[in-house]
Amino acid sequence: MNNTLEKIISDKKIVLEKYKKSFSIENLKNKISTYKNYINFKEKLKSKNISVIAEIKKASPSAGVIVENYNPKVIAKKYMASGASCLSVLTEENYFKGKLEHINEIKKDVNLPVLCKDFFIDPYQVYLAKGFGADAILIILAAINDKIAKEIYNIAEELDISTIVEVHTKEEAKKALNFENAIIGINNRDLKTLKTDIKITFDLYEFLTNHKGPIVCESGIKSEKEVQEILKKTKINNFLIGESLLKDLEENSSLLEKIVQLNK
Repeated sequence: MNNTLEKIISDKKIVLEKYKKSFSIENLKNKISTYKNYINFKEKLKSKNISVIAEIKKASPSAGVIVENYNPKVIAKKYMASGASCLSVLTEENYFKGKLEHINEIKKDVNLPVLCKDFFIDPYQVYLAKGFGADAILIILAAINDKIAKEIYNIAEELDISTIVEVHTKEEAKKALNFENAIIGINNRDLKTLKTDIKITFDLYEFLTNHKGPIVCESGIKSEKEVQEILKKTKINNFLIGESLLKDLEENSSLLEKIVQLNK
């Protein structure tokens, strides 16, 4: 294993086998059919001039533990009060210290659509995510081959759950255009080295201008000035922000509110 992404994927395969023993697809379909609190993630992004997908996570491979006294529901309520359009909830167990159960716990009290932020390598996970209340899933093109990516996307379309197709290179950006109904996320973080560079957004945007759906700038945003620069140089108006917002909560700062104010 020579990079972080490979390690995460290897461990994810083991975790998935445990889930498959506990939840059959039929069982998950039953959960989906009785769950009454789904929200259209994609349409929510399109409802504002500037949308922030505020991320909830305890830890990450790049930063270690970010929130010591981690309470996803409390964080979600603060994000909602500050004007977040959607939430991204890390559910990966080993490296981000997440749980699928956090999604449903949050949605009991917070009326915002939730992205299940995880490493999707098997179509089964789409049923799993929606069965636990998710409104959107993530397809990281760097993590899987084209066949698996398409299978996951097709199941998401069948289940009527929004999809973010995540890209980091020119080649991935071109492939993402084949997912016509998806949201495309440009990840400024290289998942192999974990380094971030906002320049990735500017470099890849030119290949995505024909995409009809929302485009999201992900990772590495630390200030409203960076958001303003992206708004000025591209037509991207959706931003997935994690560590900067979580650190703000610890310091009672208001980066989220400052970005939301740009709508006015």
